[in-house]
Amino acid sequence: MIKLFAMFALLTGSAFAGESGAVDKADTLWVLISSTFVLFMLPGLAVFYTGMVSAKNTLSTMLYSFVSIFVVGLIWIFAGHSLAFAPDGNAFIGGTLYLGLSNVMTAVRGTIPEPVFAMFQGMFAIITCALLSGSIVERVKFSAFVMFIAVWSIVVYAPVAHWVWGGGFLGTFGVLDFAGGIVVHFTSAVAALVFIIVLGNRDGFPKHQFLPHNLMLTVFGTGLLWFGWFGFNAGSALAVNGVAYLAFVNTFIAGCGGGLSWSLMEYRHGKTTALGISSGIVAGLASVTNAAGYVSPVFALVIGLAGGVLCYLAVFLKFRLKYDDSLDVIGIHGVGGVWGAVATGLFASVGGTGLFYGNPKQLLVQLGSLGAVLVYTVALTYIILKLVDKAVGLRVTREDETLGLDRSQHGETAYNS
Repeated sequence: MIKLFAMFALLTGSAFAGESGAVDKADTLWVLISSTFVLFMLPGLAVFYTGMVSAKNTLSTMLYSFVSIFVVGLIWIFAGHSLAFAPDGNAFIGGTLYLGLSNVMTAVRGTIPEPVFAMFQGMFAIITCALLSGSIVERVKFSAFVMFIAVWSIVVYAPVAHWVWGGGFLGTFGVLDFAGGIVVHFTSAVAALVFIIVLGNRDGFPKHQFLPHNLMLTVFGTGLLWFGWFGFNAGSALAVNGVAYLAFVNTFIAGCGGGLSWSLMEYRHGKTTALGISSGIVAGLASVTNAAGYVSPVFALVIGLAGGVLCYLAVFLKFRLKYDDSLDVIGIHGVGGVWGAVATGLFASVGGTGLFYGNPKQLLVQLGSLGAVLVYTVALTYIILKLVDKAVGLRVTREDETLGLDRSQHGETAYNS
């Protein structure tokens, strides 16, 4: 570890000569590590999702997460980061100062180098696109998904990130979103809902039962996601400080709370399941993401417990409303994101105050921000999907859906037995 710090110090001194006084090496190292944690969530998400689909769609489901890494990652580095965080923008969109990595390598943001911040934020853009894939697996063309996320990450995600975190109008109004309850979870879930409506349900839904083919993968993926979530939330402090420590603790507590409450809800109606425990943990984590650095541990537990219950109830709505959210992106990440944003408006006491601490305006700001993101995301996602549908078509044929997307889209299978 000492050698790692020494090597990093040499790199920092050479790359940021003249500005090294503004760079804190410990803060920078923490954000570097956190970026890696968030990147590690992508294989975790791939495994988590893959365990819940049929065996014939194993590779297809995994590849939605992995293709997001290099498609969205490259777009983010060369254009997305500038449109979200370049300082020469306006209230609605960032500027062009950082396009093509220009002016990035010598810039400093707070106490960390701008390129490190760009990489950290890029991981958020990547996982937002990967998250929404869980709603439309087993029926969407691979080429259509790639084209969609390439456009959506620039046209929808980057502006929303700017609004909240990059100096945009929602940040000016005072919205609190510590690590992406609105920017990541809510935005991906809204896009997922529009995608489902335009794409349609899987053949046979809701009468046909779509069973997971390997829940061991889902349980293992849950562990990987929880591990990465510490970087996701605590890394968003962008420093080694008390806020990072608080977010770290709250991330653990809320995950525990979500797993506990979902398990109890299941137990009331029969037996606690592996899928239920996994879903509850993720629901608790998604719920606290918005509030991780703003609330006390006691309220993190409240958020996690309530998130597990609310997401549990929301998951079953898809059968009543007959929309095929394949892997419960809306029920878990959408509802968890909304609850987390509202809970921040209620319980915030660090870096801001909520309703319970004498500031009712914060709750109104949180609700208004959700409304603004909802309207924008619905409209732009719909337009993008219609354009992609005209270009390559969104949905595979019924024959390809029956055969499975592993073979029909990729010409290979996960299990050759």
